[in-house]
Amino acid sequence: MRMAFPPIRTLIVDDEPIARSVLREELGGFDDVEVIGEAENGSAALLQIARLKPDLVFLDLEMPGLGGFDVIHKMPDGAFPVVVIVTAYDQHAIRAFEAGALDYLLKPVSRERLEKALDRARALRGRTPEVAESLVRLNEASEPKSRKVVGRSGEEYYLLDLNDVLAFQAEHEIVWILTARQKYMATQALRHVEARLRDSTFQRVHRNALVNVNHVRKMTPLSSQRWMLTLSNGQEFIVSKRQAAHVRQLLQW
Repeated sequence: MRMAFPPIRTLIVDDEPIARSVLREELGGFDDVEVIGEAENGSAALLQIARLKPDLVFLDLEMPGLGGFDVIHKMPDGAFPVVVIVTAYDQHAIRAFEAGALDYLLKPVSRERLEKALDRARALRGRTPEVAESLVRLNEASEPKSRKVVGRSGEEYYLLDLNDVLAFQAEHEIVWILTARQKYMATQALRHVEARLRDSTFQRVHRNALVNVNHVRKMTPLSSQRWMLTLSNGQEFIVSKRQAAHVRQLLQW
């Protein structure tokens, strides 16, 4: 007997009716799994995810129209399902797994591999930040130019487009993600954020802040080695002496 958790609400996404039927039948052998819906293409999957808010999605990558990676890229706001990739192609599976998919299943799906995937899904129950981060990595793999970051506001988590982020600012143990409208709590330390954003438009300006240089509107000299940056929302950041040369070079001033 497993612990008395609510069932894992599961959505099956595959353009092949037989594949959906077989997977549904296999999942029926697990008492703690409830299949709440099926989708035959990416567009239907996005509607089902937004409406049903599943805990777990078995997602086929090769579908006409919107494929599996398109679904990941367009994941509805506030939806953070655990994603298990289902594919007949090894190269897609490896790419997805390395990018952050919880697991991948090669067709035809074996009972043993399905059990392992479900065990990993169970281990992530209630761990929304970790699931959200895996979706970020999958999103980057599906569309490398469209990078996102996880932000928290209250009890809700959001996938934020990095183009909309003005800065990351650390206050003691908390890192804030600043946008034009509001701020969110980051799920990672500033040094980890900086490492992930290497080769991006974000530049460290002092030990407690990274700014998006695309949102810098004014650069005011305070001394020969100190500058003040004014962002598009009017917020100001002082550049440390140590970072001044890097910031000037990045801004091509």
